[in-house]
Amino acid sequence: MKAIICTLFAFILAGILWTPNQQAQRHFRDKEYARSAEEFQEPEWQGAAWYRAGEFEKAAQAFARSKTPEARYNEGNAWVLLGKYDIAVDRYEKALQQRPDWKEARENRDLAAARAKMLDNSGGDAGDQKLGADKIVFDKKKQEGGEDTEVTGAEASSDATMQALWLRRVQTKPADFLRSKFAYQLSMEPEGENQ
Repeated sequence: MKAIICTLFAFILAGILWTPNQQAQRHFRDKEYARSAEEFQEPEWQGAAWYRAGEFEKAAQAFARSKTPEARYNEGNAWVLLGKYDIAVDRYEKALQQRPDWKEARENRDLAAARAKMLDNSGGDAGDQKLGADKIVFDKKKQEGGEDTEVTGAEASSDATMQALWLRRVQTKPADFLRSKFAYQLSMEPEGENQ
């Protein structure tokens, strides 16, 4: 009984003596990202916690409160995951103004710009660029041995439309996504065009 009381007292005392940022660090370490984001007072840590919680708009807003090049870079990454490539390019530019030799920021800027240009060329809707599915739905008939659903007429999509939809649903690290997308676009250019 004495051990339980001592342990309880230690937890209460730790909760009283820890600063909000220390408590937030503990929750971040325990992968309770949304909870830690609400407790962090330091904007870059709060942004990182919101980012890990999948709340990219809140992450971008938190990073915007800090003026470091790392905050601008991370803000750009958050905007990329929201599909706001023009804003992301601007944030990468601001990071590069503060740290001109930053290779990753330059690469991400170029890839975000290429993605924005591709969407402009394919008629992508800026309001419909958020990455990630709203909801995952499985076809119960297919799981029970049913047949594939055939799509015809107005519902049928071209390869380009299907690729654009797929790209909007891909969830990965922004740097990896942008790097692979840029490599793909370079491979699609005719020989001698970029010389």
